[in-house]
Amino acid sequence: MNQPNPQAVGLAAEPAAAIGKYRWTICGLLFFATTINYLDRQVLSLLAPALSKEFGWSNSDYANIAAVFQFVYAISMLFAGRVIDKMGTRRAFVLAIVVWSMGAILHAYSVSIGTTFSNILAAIGIAAVPVSVAGFMVGRAVLALGEAGNFPAAIKATAEYFPKKERSFATGIFNSGANIGAILAPITVPLIAELWGWQSAFIIIGAIGFVWMGFWLYFYETPARQKRLSRAELDYINSDAGDAPAAPDADAAPRKASWFKLLAYRQTWAFTVGKFLTDGVWWFFLFWLPKFMSAQYGVSATEMVLPLAVLYSMTMFGSIGGGWFPTFFINRGASVYQGRMRAMLTIAFFPLAVLLAQPLGYLGIWVPVVLIGIGASAHQAWSANLFTTVSDMFPKHSVGSVVGIGGMAGGLGGVMITKVAGRMFDHYSALGQIQTGYMIMFTFCALAYLLAWCVMKALVPAHKEITDL
Repeated sequence: MNQPNPQAVGLAAEPAAAIGKYRWTICGLLFFATTINYLDRQVLSLLAPALSKEFGWSNSDYANIAAVFQFVYAISMLFAGRVIDKMGTRRAFVLAIVVWSMGAILHAYSVSIGTTFSNILAAIGIAAVPVSVAGFMVGRAVLALGEAGNFPAAIKATAEYFPKKERSFATGIFNSGANIGAILAPITVPLIAELWGWQSAFIIIGAIGFVWMGFWLYFYETPARQKRLSRAELDYINSDAGDAPAAPDADAAPRKASWFKLLAYRQTWAFTVGKFLTDGVWWFFLFWLPKFMSAQYGVSATEMVLPLAVLYSMTMFGSIGGGWFPTFFINRGASVYQGRMRAMLTIAFFPLAVLLAQPLGYLGIWVPVVLIGIGASAHQAWSANLFTTVSDMFPKHSVGSVVGIGGMAGGLGGVMITKVAGRMFDHYSALGQIQTGYMIMFTFCALAYLLAWCVMKALVPAHKEITDL
């Protein structure tokens, strides 16, 4: 019979009021940063029909603009983690949100930027792309460069402010900001564009990041230097074995670990493979669900708002519930790693519901919406735990770098899924069998998590914390 985890029971028995709750203020800041991240990311896709009409974009033009974001985001994830580990969480997050907010605002000036960019290309003998396309490419590249810093910095902040038993729950909470952003964007962006023009939508949404930055600078400091943190809460944060309180200057002069050294660990590869195989599923849902609804059910853009809002609302519950789920096993005697992996295996079965989206689609649009919503919700639950495996096994000073490596892999996986899906849909559409194309993609989305879990478990069969970095 499983025996209770002494550490978990001991910590749970201590009154929360005596420990303090300031760490949840930090979690709230990370939640709002992630919400803003996804708001800024979605402005272009929501305005794309109007912008395509205004500037005469072809589908290829829009695809090229979107591809710039994906490629730059994927590559930047690798370096973002490195920069965050070097600069420290506080300063690095400021840099990230300044860059991505400026990138969001730059979209409003795409014509002017595109004119300059095209002239430069023409001067050096390179065929210039259309002015508007060039300008939006620049804006998307800058946006991606900054947005790549959000998740590595948020995971690092979570590792600094939470003991291991709470990290997946905290990650699930801040990660749910992505779902809130996905819900808020279609409600706010079209309205702003209608009232004040599409340029104002980019400027107003982009400027929100600077407001958040003021709160971040006021409330965030490393735990060892945080005056608002009680001694009891600091001890609780550092209650895990080997997590001694950081020196006051630890954030300013962190230790380094080379990428090559990090790649020598199976733990790095487990996280990287998990991201590569499953991140593309989320990108697929984001990019292709509207097209699926249009092709399968003939719904218009305005008619999609309610189904998409319901679907992304479901993912919020998955993110928070999935983050809490490992504690169910931990409180029943499992170690942190055992609890995490048991939770992830259970979660990996839920996306199988997506297999029924096509066969039961004849019952109406709400059947696939709910079934795909279960799969998307499971992704967020999975993601909350997958991110936390890094802080479970790596020392805090290398968390950002490892998350960056995995994030790059996840971004490249997303690019591959997008490209494969596009070609597959073109092929089956030409044959008049577009439903077959979606069935193939939904099958991959359903099975990806079980495949990823098996690979991760094979690479890291049992928990082994890294102490030689």
